[in-house]
Amino acid sequence: MRNLDRVSRPATAPASWLSRLGPVVAVVTAALAGVLAGLGLTAAAPVSGIAQVDTAVRVGLPLARATLDLAAVAAVGFALFPLLAGQRAPASAAAAFGRARTGVAVAAVVWAVAALVSLVLQAAEYRPSAPAVSFADLRSYVATVAAGKALLVVAGFALVQAALAVAAQRLGRRVPPELVVACGLFALLPLPVTGHAATSHLAEYTMVLLELHIVSAVAWTGGLAAVVVLAGRHRGLLAVALPRFSRLATACLAVTVATGALSGLVEFVQHPTVEPWPGIVTTTYGHLLLAKIVALGAIAALGGYTRWKLLPGVVRHRRTALTSFALVELAVLGLALGIAAVLTRTPLTTTT
Repeated sequence: MRNLDRVSRPATAPASWLSRLGPVVAVVTAALAGVLAGLGLTAAAPVSGIAQVDTAVRVGLPLARATLDLAAVAAVGFALFPLLAGQRAPASAAAAFGRARTGVAVAAVVWAVAALVSLVLQAAEYRPSAPAVSFADLRSYVATVAAGKALLVVAGFALVQAALAVAAQRLGRRVPPELVVACGLFALLPLPVTGHAATSHLAEYTMVLLELHIVSAVAWTGGLAAVVVLAGRHRGLLAVALPRFSRLATACLAVTVATGALSGLVEFVQHPTVEPWPGIVTTTYGHLLLAKIVALGAIAALGGYTRWKLLPGVVRHRRTALTSFALVELAVLGLALGIAAVLTRTPLTTTT
């Protein structure tokens, strides 16, 4: 019997790791698919006489942005987990809190690296005729372009969050989890104010909408991933964390949908030649916006089913199909993130 136990234990370990990595794989794969689909929609023929951006830069920029977004989602989501679990978490959940802090540290470092890679790629895009990007080019880009400064600020906040997570791993709750979450949320704020919305005559409103949109979407996606990865196989912890996340997700869904719709409407309203209708169905920007809206609708349906059908069973510590539905929801969220990464770089003037 002992020999049989020794043989069977290693066989179950990979399955456990696969179940934990499932949400990560789902989000990353779907985000990559969203980026590639968006690039296919925005592909344009080269214009004679104008220096063209290298293909590696053109493809690398949205991929780097998607990586940045996914890392931000993971860092904020894992940071939120101790708050979602609360003080009533079972004593046996200590290992989950340790994994959450490790997840914050790793994701925040990836976040910082993705921001710096984006900085290099954007500097290369800024000087398409240059054979390579030098340190002088980077310094000039940061000095003259707001997006360069924003990426440095993002990288700085992400590294501070990673340091706080490492400290929390040693000191526990003596490092307030609220501080780790706040650092991640601050890192989300610089980039939206440097996009094309910042140049409009309604910049004050569009930037506020974008800030709220991004913070709510990241908290929603990251919180779901953290709950599934860290508490999915721990019924006691899941019964505590999921109801709290469900309330957070409802608020985030409402804010994400409302601010996303208003931001898209403002883009059309402020444009001098493109009307909301038929612009939303005749422009590439409109197609990407519609794809994102459809994705959000699917996510809302999945989230509603989870809250009204699965949550009561989870609270009673019963076996449910939560993991399967969460994987599908995370995949659609990843797809929306990938589309959003391309949408942020797509001008409304791109027509079909």
